Amino acid sequence: MANTRNRGFASMDEQKQREIASKGGKAAHQQGTAHEFTPEEARVAGRKGGEAVSRDRQHMAAIGRLGGEASRGARRAKNNRTAEGGSAPGAQGGESGAMNMANGNGGGGGEGIAGL
Repeated sequence: MANTRNRGFASMDEQKQREIASKGGKAAHQQGTAHEFTPEEARVAGRKGGEAVSRDRQHMAAIGRLGGEASRGARRAKNNRTAEGGSAPGAQGGESGAMNMANGNGGGGGEGIAGL
């Protein structure tokens, strides 16, 4: 059997694959044969993805728990500022939990979404 390890698209390094794929995408757009999603197609695709993810009940429970921890942490911070006599603007109080989740901290000392 011939040695096929060093042949083909999959054996190339990632950067080379990206260059070739980019050229193909640009050519398809120039020829008018590239597929572009309509808003309806995008909705259907998003719905399918959401349904697939939501089948994993354990994963969904973990996401919900993180969201609850984040919002609870934001409320506590807001209440602490108010109790100490500081100002507690509404927009700032809600951001801390979201920022913690975006940073992978999970808002309330959890692992964050990255730890799932």
